[in-house]
Amino acid sequence: MTREPASSSPTRAPRRALGAALLSGAAGAAIVLIAAGQTWGEGEASQSGFGAGELPVTASGSAVSDLPSALALVGLASLVAVFAVRRTGRLIVASVLALSGAGAIGAALVGASDTQALERAAADALGLTEAAVTSVSHTGWPWLSALGGLLLLIAGLLALSYGRQWPAMSGRYERGERGERGERRGRRTAVDPDRPEDIWKALDRGEDPTT
Repeated sequence: MTREPASSSPTRAPRRALGAALLSGAAGAAIVLIAAGQTWGEGEASQSGFGAGELPVTASGSAVSDLPSALALVGLASLVAVFAVRRTGRLIVASVLALSGAGAIGAALVGASDTQALERAAADALGLTEAAVTSVSHTGWPWLSALGGLLLLIAGLLALSYGRQWPAMSGRYERGERGERGERRGRRTAVDPDRPEDIWKALDRGEDPTT
């Protein structure tokens, strides 16, 4: 019976955290953006006097507040940017990701009991500057938006904890670019000016065989 080396667990943790952060961040941003387009509040716009009656009105998440969806976009951009920077830059971007999630949670919880958006919708429906709203009720979408913010926050905390051990896209790109330049230089030095076939091959590659 073979025993797994003890050093394998620390090396697996950053990779697991990386997968969890990507999944959590992407899912959280998607949930917040979807919730913003759903109905958060419902009510009845009351009209007195001639033609008195009640008119149903609703308010979507984006009508209540644009902040959750804006923070979700910031968090999604930060999730991608985490892999494009290193060291202090990665710490800053990871902090922005975590703060975006925390802000989205707060904005969603505040909007869960908001009535101002319903009052604006009632005023627009009745053609008035102000209108009363009765029978106000709220859906579960604000809470789902808060859940999305929580997932963004978790992604940010994972990036803060393990981000220094994650790979960087810029490093792989730079190595690939250096390798490609070296390969091109190698092909250029292989041109023999005394051999016409080498000259034609260099011209086909878009190189100047005379340099």
